[in-house]
Amino acid sequence: MNPYTILIIDDEQQMRNLVRTFLTPEGYIVEEATDGMDALTKVYKLQPHLCIVDVMMPYMNGFEFAKELKRTTNIPIIFLSARGEEWDKVEGLKIGGDDYIVKPFMPGELIARVESVLRRSYQHQILSRVLTVGPIVIDHLAHKVTLDNEPVSLTVKEFGILETLAKKPGRVYTREQILSIVWGDHHQSTDRTIDTHIKTLRLKLGEAGNMIETVWGIGYKLEVK
Repeated sequence: MNPYTILIIDDEQQMRNLVRTFLTPEGYIVEEATDGMDALTKVYKLQPHLCIVDVMMPYMNGFEFAKELKRTTNIPIIFLSARGEEWDKVEGLKIGGDDYIVKPFMPGELIARVESVLRRSYQHQILSRVLTVGPIVIDHLAHKVTLDNEPVSLTVKEFGILETLAKKPGRVYTREQILSIVWGDHHQSTDRTIDTHIKTLRLKLGEAGNMIETVWGIGYKLEVK
C-alpha cells in the first residue's frame, strides 16, 4: 500500500473525481477540499504529504492558499490550472509551488509529476521510515511493530493510531483528529471507536501501553517514559 496521503483542492467536483480516479489505483490515500479555506482546516487534521491545488477557486485562490500553507508547513504543492501562461507558472513556483500542471492533462503525466515531487520531498524518509519511541519500534513500510525486539500483532487501525501518536510525542490529538487521520475524512465512526481501539492497543503493548495517556475531555497523547 502506498503510504502517502494527497489532498486535492478544487471547487469543481468533476475535477476532484478525475484526480481521485487517476491516483487511487496507484495506492494513494486521496482526500478532498472544495476551496482554500476548507483546505487549511483539513491540512491540520489530515497532515497530507502533498496538496494538489487548483489556482482559480472562490473565497481563497490557490496562490493565496499556498502562501498561507507555507507559513507553517513544508508540505509540497502541485498547482493545477487551465491557464498555461508563463507568468502564472513562474508566480506559482515563486510562492512555493513544487510543480505546475496545465489542464487538461493525461493520467500518466499527473502520476509522474506526483511521484517526482514526493520523491524529491521525502527521499530521506523513504530511506528510513522507522520510528523509535522508548521500547517501541514502528516500521512504516513493513507495517510492523516490535516491543523490546518482540513482534506485536496490531490491526491496521491500531497501527495507524500508534504511528500517529508516535510521530509527535507529547502532542495531544483529539478523537476527531485521530479519526480523520486514521479512518479518513469521510468516516462514519464515533469517539467511542477510538476509545475501544486505544484500550485494545494498550493491552497489546503491556506496560508500554502506559505511554499512551488520556487527556481528559480532549483526547490522547504518547509520552516517552
